[in-house]
Amino acid sequence: MNKIILADSQAIFRAGTAKVLAMDEDLRIIAQCTDLDRMHHAVTTFPVSILIFAASLRPDLSRLHMMLDAMSSRGIVIAENGESATGFLQQGYRGVVYRNVTGPAMVDCVKSVAGGGTWLPTQLMQGESMEEDMVGTRVRDRLTPKEMRIVALIVQGCKNREIATRLKTTEQVIKNYLRSIYDKTGVSDRLELALFTIHHRVLAAAAAEVGNRLEAEQAASSSLSA
Repeated sequence: MNKIILADSQAIFRAGTAKVLAMDEDLRIIAQCTDLDRMHHAVTTFPVSILIFAASLRPDLSRLHMMLDAMSSRGIVIAENGESATGFLQQGYRGVVYRNVTGPAMVDCVKSVAGGGTWLPTQLMQGESMEEDMVGTRVRDRLTPKEMRIVALIVQGCKNREIATRLKTTEQVIKNYLRSIYDKTGVSDRLELALFTIHHRVLAAAAAEVGNRLEAEQAASSSLSA
């Protein structure tokens, strides 16, 4: 049984990864962490484990690698688009995946690392190029600006009530929009929607851009009310 520690501040991606890994009888998730302090605690508490952590947590990579070595554990990096996969391997990490990794590929990565091997994304850097992501492009172009805002907030892990508050509307209106979004993307729930978005780079890039604008708007609103 391979013990897995998941560390990622993106709740939807973490939940999706946990769901995929839990389906394999050889893998057991022993901790889920949302920040660096919890991740460091888990690493020192559970030796001989595999740590799957998001590069976006911005850990001290040298220190973390030494911690893993001391506990006879291994690390797999969830890299963001644009980050060098080979760079993480050069720092001693055994595996690298991007957020558009498929479920089977994630399982294969964990098993390869558990067996003492290394793992790089199949197409080394970013998977398919944005020009090749026709599905993501088609869905992005079908979504209205309001729907794209909702998708961006779903990817951030927001619930319907929070989305309604952020967009100054009601939960029922958000539910109505979600039904339309599910029809356009071919998914059945918010977790599938988030994973669908992450796995299609053109759509993920559009959602990230909208999400950044929403964060900037919220920050500006907070500063005005302070």
